[in-house]
Amino acid sequence: MAENSPQDHVVLGLIERHGSMTPYELKAKVEESVDYFWPIPHAQLYRIPARLAEQGLLREEQEETGRRRRVFHLTEQGRAVLQAWLADPEAGPAETRDPSQVKLFFADLSAPEHLTALARAQLAEHEKWLARYRDLRASAAPDDLARRRLLDLGITHETSYVEYWRSLLD
Repeated sequence: MAENSPQDHVVLGLIERHGSMTPYELKAKVEESVDYFWPIPHAQLYRIPARLAEQGLLREEQEETGRRRRVFHLTEQGRAVLQAWLADPEAGPAETRDPSQVKLFFADLSAPEHLTALARAQLAEHEKWLARYRDLRASAAPDDLARRRLLDLGITHETSYVEYWRSLLD
């Protein structure tokens, strides 16, 4: 069996947490949860469950009438794969694809005012994300520990970015 990708584990984890879902429902769950830090293109969310069903990690059920939606259920094998992945402390290297970091890398090849403009734009962007994460954290249910932990990490991350970009302007 092929090694599963982080997107596969997202799908398995969301179905484990929320129960059986259609790809459309998965899309909505991704948008309200992991999309902030692990975006998955919508088209993939329609392909991944079918592939996981072929691997025996999900079971597919298609409605006989109506819209004939495809509903995916976690199998015991899928649960075992998810649990093995969660138990493995190795997460692999972080994947950062930040265009501003590429521009920052080449900033010495441009006029100083371009770096200043980049810093102002990035400061505004990260302040916006920081405010969004703080708002989400303030409204998170006290018993939603997964969301609260993740938002705490996002707040710490964005605070660092705000401090860094602000330091370039000082």
